[in-house]
Amino acid sequence: MTVRQKPLDQQIIVVTGATSGIGLATAKGAAEQGAAVVLVARTKEALDQVEQEIIGAGGRATSVVADVGDEVQIQAVVDRAVEAFGGFDTWVNDAGVGVYGDIMDLPSDEHERLFQTNYWGVVHGSKAAVRHLETREGGGTLINVGSINSDFAIPLLGAYAASKHAVKGFTDALRMELRHADKPVQVTLVKPSGIGTPFSEHARNHTENEPQVAPPVYAPEVVAQAILHAATHKVRSVTVGGAGRMMVGSAQLWPRLMDRVFGWSMPRVQQTDDPKTPSDNLFEGRSEGRLYRKKGAGRPFSAYSTAKRRPVLAAGLVGLAAVGATALIIRGGRLQAPLR
Repeated sequence: MTVRQKPLDQQIIVVTGATSGIGLATAKGAAEQGAAVVLVARTKEALDQVEQEIIGAGGRATSVVADVGDEVQIQAVVDRAVEAFGGFDTWVNDAGVGVYGDIMDLPSDEHERLFQTNYWGVVHGSKAAVRHLETREGGGTLINVGSINSDFAIPLLGAYAASKHAVKGFTDALRMELRHADKPVQVTLVKPSGIGTPFSEHARNHTENEPQVAPPVYAPEVVAQAILHAATHKVRSVTVGGAGRMMVGSAQLWPRLMDRVFGWSMPRVQQTDDPKTPSDNLFEGRSEGRLYRKKGAGRPFSAYSTAKRRPVLAAGLVGLAAVGATALIIRGGRLQAPLR
């Protein structure tokens, strides 16, 4: 399998969930770096807004109204990419929805709708992407957006966590099958920490208060940087945000303890004192394209994520720190020598 990942300014990139949060940041970031982007979402008004903003800034973009949970509509995305730009080099499955509430009280139709978008949307998008990329010289890249909740679950977002576990399992299995079949498709799983997107404001909510993403929260651009890095580098899987990586590590090292910690803390930190607003995007898209949550973007930088993208630089910084620490120890020893 030989995959040739082009520079961004030579790529056509499909982004689902492109009118909000991570998808919007990825689409705009790709266009700013010269890529042509195919925007996918459920609402024409929001897509038109984002498309006009990108084109107005000098970028190249086209848009397709599509529900990722419908395989027929996903094929229309492929057709539009071929019509507008001759195809695509990278496909990003980012579209997702959420539901806050206890699993036992979650209506079955809402649970199914969540999986239709979060899991089946990834399945439909991945299969369509692979069928196209395997025919292109040099192949291309498939990037699926999971979550740190692909690695551990939390209360109130149980169905969401289950869907992200499913995304991880599907992505890992697909990667192995494509490798075995020698298909020229690079498959990457991106797992963001808590991100300052409108996710909690768009989610269906069965609690008494307005929900929020559990802190610490990073800006969506931090995830977009990781996605665009994966579009040009062979990345198997990456967790975005050092805080999330620590949570994953803790859940893996001390599962019983973290069951207690998350079970006690997460219902509290995922709710605000504000009364809930009965508006969501579970069954229908939102008409506005919006990048950030109402409270702001979140942390604009993650040292951990930067180090993952630049391992040589990170190793150099660690080396410099080690040299500096050694020098201080030696200097300290010299200063103390006359006192012996």
